[in-house]
Amino acid sequence: MQIVKLDAIDSTNAYLKRMSVSNTLGDFTVVTAKEQWSGRGQMGTTWQSEPGKNLTFSVFKKINSLPVVRQFDLSMTVSLAVFHALKDIGVPDLHIKWPNDIMSGNFKICGILVQNILSGPKIKTTIIGIGLNVNQTNFVNVLNASSLKLLLGRSIDLDELLLALLEQLKVSFKVFDEIAGRTLKKRYEEHLFRKDKPATFEIEKEQKMGFIRGVTDEGHLLVEHEDAQFTSYGLKEIKLLY
Repeated sequence: MQIVKLDAIDSTNAYLKRMSVSNTLGDFTVVTAKEQWSGRGQMGTTWQSEPGKNLTFSVFKKINSLPVVRQFDLSMTVSLAVFHALKDIGVPDLHIKWPNDIMSGNFKICGILVQNILSGPKIKTTIIGIGLNVNQTNFVNVLNASSLKLLLGRSIDLDELLLALLEQLKVSFKVFDEIAGRTLKKRYEEHLFRKDKPATFEIEKEQKMGFIRGVTDEGHLLVEHEDAQFTSYGLKEIKLLY
């Protein structure tokens, strides 16, 4: 495992993607930066982070010809890895907010972006971007955000935490190669944020009530509405309003 440490970069995901084009990267090549000025989240959102206080890093992972239709398996695997690494250090009330944000209570502490590189109908490699709020304590114009320092009442060594996250990722990907997709989905759904609880969603610019019941094999969110009507939604089709 090679770890490249940078002071500042546009995006660790973008940096790894550029490296993968011009170089032969080893499995689990890691790029971490004290500052990103174009860090991205899901659907092109910006990940805000104070320089030097948090973990912003990306991991290059070789995949053994996974069919594109199973790409959500990678998101579940990474989400569960981060979940268990944070649970090991005592972060309370952890859940995974679909598709792959990590929550402590109602506070978002981590965002994950998985970008796959294809070879025909198969996934050849993936770049996993992780932004984790660690020692930052002020969040300006960011709703429902918190950090490990605020939650645990102590500062966290960034290097130690990075290594713990990477080790858990390795364990999770080893398990990923050994278990069936439905077993993985069951483990993911066990920790799904607001599962089986009444929730308000924004759907086609309207607010609707419903219950999160799980995810489909394709990674869509499965919601039960009135009269026991089940509907699955893609990332751009629904927004959880809590």
